[in-house]
Amino acid sequence: MLVLTRSQVEELLDLDALLDALASVHAELSAGNASLPPRVAAFTEDGLLGAMPGFVAGGGLGAKLVSLFPRNEAPLPTHQALIALFDERSGLVTAVMDGTYVTAIRTAASAALAARLLARPDARVLAILGTGVQSRAAQEMFPRVRDFAEVRVAGRGEYEEAVRGADVVHGTTHSPEPLVLADWLSPGVHVGSVGLNPAGSELDPAILERADVLCVESRESAFAPPPAGAPELAGVDPQRAVELGELVAGTGSGRTSREQITLYKSVGVAVQDLAAAALVLTAARTHGVGLEIELEEIHA
Repeated sequence: MLVLTRSQVEELLDLDALLDALASVHAELSAGNASLPPRVAAFTEDGLLGAMPGFVAGGGLGAKLVSLFPRNEAPLPTHQALIALFDERSGLVTAVMDGTYVTAIRTAASAALAARLLARPDARVLAILGTGVQSRAAQEMFPRVRDFAEVRVAGRGEYEEAVRGADVVHGTTHSPEPLVLADWLSPGVHVGSVGLNPAGSELDPAILERADVLCVESRESAFAPPPAGAPELAGVDPQRAVELGELVAGTGSGRTSREQITLYKSVGVAVQDLAAAALVLTAARTHGVGLEIELEEIHA
């Protein structure tokens, strides 16, 4: 079994390759070539520990354990995680690696992929709401899908100024109250949201009502009860949504005009972690990085 630290994972993960890998596994997921049980979680007074197993053709077999403690103060992350990969034919553990960086960057990369598929081709102004880990990951990933002339990063009290006139708006907060109001949006804007709070949403409910295109990673996951699904989507017909993988494969409809408002709501799914972890493991083996250990001796 190969053990990889956070610094090694950061060094090994090719972010441009990650966008392509995410597109591939999402296409497989939407085509039915993946096993993705609903996320489960154990709750404490301060947070939760979630378990996210999955298998996808080309992405591998594995599971992520991720804790979410929203009240953590910097430098302690609100999300902390580890990922275990297994051989899909024998079930042997092949790797255990830090999943905290993977969680942050694959979330931002998936949102960037959605923007690549849904934002107007001439989108030039990006507004990122929030200044934490997800904000920094989005600043890394979104410029890889559009040539933005202006990137606005907004903290508390700055949201309206950042959103007005933006072509792409990306929410990264844990706010239980709306930080993005529908009245601030320009025609043709693409909105993304990766924030999750069981008590509410960073999105104005009117945005969901106005959106001409609603995109999710997986209808089964996004519309599931918490902690798997998005609270914002309660009561919404799942058939209204298009999956990210359907946009990749061309089997679902995305933007069809400049004036349409498009919305991507993320809940995070295990195939994203598997796609990133598979890239890391391949690179680690290529470059001889990581610590090899044996949990159990196996004799013929």
